[in-house]
Amino acid sequence: MKNILILNECNQLILPKMKVRYSYLKQQFTNCNDLWSNLKKFVSTGDFTLGKELEKFEKNFSKLIGTKYAIGVNSGTDAIKLSLRALNIGYGDEVITAANTFVATVGAITEIGARPVFVDCDDTFCMNVSSVQKKITRKTKAIVPVHLTGYMTNMPKLVKLAKKYRIPIVEDACQSILGAINKKNAGTWGDFGAFSLHPLKNINVWSDGGVIITNKFSHYKKLKLLRNHGLVNRNTVKINGYNSRLDTFQAVVGNWLLPKAKDITRRRIKNAKYYDLHLSKIKQIKIPPRPKNYKIVFHLYIVFAEKRDKLFKYCLKNGIEAKVHYPKPMYLQESLNYLSHKVGDFSVTDAHTKKIISFPCDQHLSLDQMNHIIKTVKKFYKKT
Repeated sequence: MKNILILNECNQLILPKMKVRYSYLKQQFTNCNDLWSNLKKFVSTGDFTLGKELEKFEKNFSKLIGTKYAIGVNSGTDAIKLSLRALNIGYGDEVITAANTFVATVGAITEIGARPVFVDCDDTFCMNVSSVQKKITRKTKAIVPVHLTGYMTNMPKLVKLAKKYRIPIVEDACQSILGAINKKNAGTWGDFGAFSLHPLKNINVWSDGGVIITNKFSHYKKLKLLRNHGLVNRNTVKINGYNSRLDTFQAVVGNWLLPKAKDITRRRIKNAKYYDLHLSKIKQIKIPPRPKNYKIVFHLYIVFAEKRDKLFKYCLKNGIEAKVHYPKPMYLQESLNYLSHKVGDFSVTDAHTKKIISFPCDQHLSLDQMNHIIKTVKKFYKKT
């Protein structure tokens, strides 16, 4: 019997059973008896707020990325927000960022009262740095490049521009942990690097979580205050801050997973190369640029596809949980109507929304699953 796509009463697709699922969490945490043992030991300590496990995680994370300091926070969103707050950015200020991004980037900017100023992307899905200079005004207080999908923004070029205008950089590296250009890791190019530990990120915990990295001690000290209500001690509040501590329980999970980070990255890159080899032979599929000096870590594996919408539905019918990241650009969302943008303001971003499709690329995929995706895409274009 053929799989048929059905809509429920909320006009949402009821998906058939997937041969190739999108989320790999069940597989990632199936064999983790040693983690459960670690958690049992942790619970017996009662050290639930900040504490030794979080300090251990922060040291492990800073060592992995190659930076002096790491500060565990509540989420990737807060990692961006607190970094901007550490720069004293607030109402009336402008922050330049990518038109093609997830809502969290923009939410972090607007939550502190700043105004997002968008720059179009290129075919790496990241900010087109050549378009940044014309967006700089006297109100510009920071640039937030988004290393989307596992790619990286052209940081050598952006750092040079930012230094010229003395504008700090907060890297949104939430989707690109261990991504690099010329062997220099994502998050280490700017003044701050913001990372997410969300369950669907390459390096993930069991709930929300985030990390900020920096090489400047004064930033480190201020961020530690900002994440914990601005408290110097129990009875002394130095600045107005937030309740944005990384849950120490999640730090235990992070300490278990970090030693696997490089292998997870290696396997994702290997899977992407296999897709590239086979999908590049299909004339209706265009592979994005793969710059040789870039280490792309494939949080998402995205290609450009002709007849994208029909291919997307065909994949779902054939048990492939494909995705579109993202079908409607952030700058056109209702929440940002006050910015008065219109369709066409960012033409590359707009074009991507009609062509891009994401396929599972995680470290737990089997060769049979990847071959099923490749064969399904080939079969679709032969039929059409």
